[in-house]
Amino acid sequence: MFRNPREAAMPKFRFLAATSVLAVSAIAFAHDSAKPEDVIDYRQGLMTVIGWNFGPLAAMVKGKHPFDAAEFAKHAGRIANLSDQILEGFAKGSDKGKTDAKPDVWANWDDFQSKAKDLDTQAKLLAEVAKANDEAKDKEQFKKVAEACKACHDKYKKKD
Repeated sequence: MFRNPREAAMPKFRFLAATSVLAVSAIAFAHDSAKPEDVIDYRQGLMTVIGWNFGPLAAMVKGKHPFDAAEFAKHAGRIANLSDQILEGFAKGSDKGKTDAKPDVWANWDDFQSKAKDLDTQAKLLAEVAKANDEAKDKEQFKKVAEACKACHDKYKKKD
């Protein structure tokens, strides 16, 4: 699969880098006077780690990788543990700087908050469903999580 040891180490490096960003950002965010750039770093790190765990699930659901119930449950659990932290990454004042978040996030806060809470609900349901080792139900619930992500990204994330 990998051509050389350096290539094999890159996924681990990326995960460790994203986790480090989260840890440093979480410490900075814990202070009442978090700088907007620290909040943005926290938000981006959080989204990176969620995406890191979302990818393997999507690959299994799409049939690009064999379904592995234990791996599915592991990644689903991680997303569920992170999803309730999303709103913390969108503190007031974090709309300035290098961010993919549209200003509409803060202009339509109630709708944005509702979408973030829906993702959290769906992610936690996915983690629960994944414990039963039912591939069909896992895939069905994963699609609901993906729809919740898409609903927010379509409306509140700048296009690449």
